[in-house]
Amino acid sequence: MPDHSPDASTPYAPYMRVLDALTADIKAGKIGPGERIPSESELCERHKVARETARRAVRVLRERGTVRTEWGRGTFVVDPAERAGEDEHRGD
Repeated sequence: MPDHSPDASTPYAPYMRVLDALTADIKAGKIGPGERIPSESELCERHKVARETARRAVRVLRERGTVRTEWGRGTFVVDPAERAGEDEHRGD
Protein backbone atom coordinates (compact mmCIF):
# COMPACT_ATOMS: atom_id res chain seq x y z
CA MET A 1 0.00 0.00 0.00
CA PRO A 2 1.48 3.41 -0.98
CA ASP A 3 2.40 5.93 1.69
CA HIS A 4 0.34 9.08 1.04
CA SER A 5 1.63 11.00 4.04
CA PRO A 6 3.00 14.43 3.18
CA ASP A 7 6.73 14.91 3.21
CA ALA A 8 9.25 17.43 1.91
CA SER A 9 9.28 15.81 -1.56
CA THR A 10 5.57 16.37 -2.27
CA PRO A 11 3.98 19.57 -3.59
CA TYR A 12 2.12 19.81 -0.26
CA ALA A 13 2.52 23.35 1.12
CA PRO A 14 5.16 23.39 3.88
CA TYR A 15 2.96 25.40 6.25
CA MET A 16 0.28 22.71 5.89
CA ARG A 17 2.74 20.06 7.12
CA VAL A 18 3.38 22.15 10.23
CA LEU A 19 -0.32 22.94 10.64
CA ASP A 20 -1.31 19.28 10.30
CA ALA A 21 1.36 18.18 12.78
CA LEU A 22 0.24 20.75 15.37
CA THR A 23 -3.42 19.91 14.82
CA ALA A 24 -2.69 16.20 15.24
CA ASP A 25 -0.75 16.84 18.46
CA ILE A 26 -3.62 18.92 19.85
CA LYS A 27 -6.30 16.38 18.86
CA ALA A 28 -4.24 13.52 20.33
CA GLY A 29 -3.86 15.41 23.61
CA LYS A 30 -0.08 15.73 23.30
CA ILE A 31 -0.64 19.48 23.74
CA GLY A 32 -3.66 20.07 25.95
CA PRO A 33 -5.85 23.07 26.68
CA GLY A 34 -3.89 25.85 28.33
CA GLU A 35 -0.55 24.35 27.27
CA ARG A 36 1.96 26.27 25.18
CA ILE A 37 2.62 25.05 21.66
CA PRO A 38 6.24 25.01 20.42
CA SER A 39 7.71 28.41 19.60
CA GLU A 40 8.27 29.48 15.99
CA SER A 41 11.97 28.69 16.41
CA GLU A 42 11.16 25.20 17.71
CA LEU A 43 8.73 24.61 14.84
CA CYS A 44 11.35 25.76 12.32
CA GLU A 45 13.92 23.36 13.72
CA ARG A 46 11.54 20.43 14.13
CA HIS A 47 9.97 20.70 10.67
CA LYS A 48 12.94 22.17 8.77
CA VAL A 49 10.95 25.19 7.57
CA ALA A 50 11.44 28.96 7.40
CA ARG A 51 10.12 31.16 10.20
CA GLU A 52 7.39 32.63 7.97
CA THR A 53 6.19 29.09 7.23
CA ALA A 54 5.89 28.31 10.95
CA ARG A 55 4.25 31.68 11.55
CA ARG A 56 1.65 31.00 8.85
CA ALA A 57 0.70 27.65 10.40
CA VAL A 58 0.25 29.26 13.83
CA ARG A 59 -1.75 32.10 12.27
CA VAL A 60 -4.21 29.58 10.75
CA LEU A 61 -4.62 27.88 14.15
CA ARG A 62 -5.27 31.28 15.73
CA GLU A 63 -7.83 32.19 13.03
CA ARG A 64 -9.61 28.88 13.69
CA GLY A 65 -9.73 29.69 17.41
CA THR A 66 -7.60 26.66 18.28
CA VAL A 67 -4.85 28.72 19.93
CA ARG A 68 -4.38 32.18 21.40
CA THR A 69 -1.17 34.16 21.55
CA GLU A 70 -0.21 36.08 24.67
CA TRP A 71 2.42 38.69 23.98
CA GLY A 72 5.67 37.86 25.74
CA ARG A 73 4.42 34.47 26.96
CA GLY A 74 3.73 32.31 23.92
CA THR A 75 0.88 30.64 22.08
CA PHE A 76 -1.50 28.40 24.01
CA VAL A 77 -4.16 25.84 23.12
CA VAL A 78 -7.66 27.14 23.78
CA ASP A 79 -10.03 24.90 25.75
CA PRO A 80 -12.78 23.68 23.38
CA ALA A 81 -15.38 24.62 26.02
CA GLU A 82 -14.01 28.16 25.98
CA ARG A 83 -14.40 28.30 22.19
CA ALA A 84 -18.00 27.04 22.42
CA GLY A 85 -18.78 29.79 24.90
CA GLU A 86 -17.33 32.43 22.60
CA ASP A 87 -19.47 31.15 19.71
CA GLU A 88 -22.59 31.49 21.86
CA HIS A 89 -21.68 35.10 22.70
CA ARG A 90 -21.20 35.92 19.01
CA GLY A 91 -24.51 34.38 18.07
CA ASP A 92 -22.91 31.84 15.73
